[in-house]
Amino acid sequence: MFYMKNVPMLERIMRVVAGMAIAMLSIAYWTRPVGIVVAIAALGIVVSGLVGFCPACALVGRRLKKAQTRASQAQAKG
Repeated sequence: MFYMKNVPMLERIMRVVAGMAIAMLSIAYWTRPVGIVVAIAALGIVVSGLVGFCPACALVGRRLKKAQTRASQAQAKG
């Protein structure tokens, strides 16, 4: 893994749900440039939720505690 997860599980779930909702709303404005920009931003929110890494959070030095990362790795394995 080339990156260290810096988004906790609850926030990851909220990012995916919010990103999908924003993407659905941007469909209404798809013909305008703002709709395309909002859709791309929503895609970024969903991807950061699915991957568990947020570049903006990494820039400010946000990291998960070791106990949280171990617990999420254990959930991913089984």
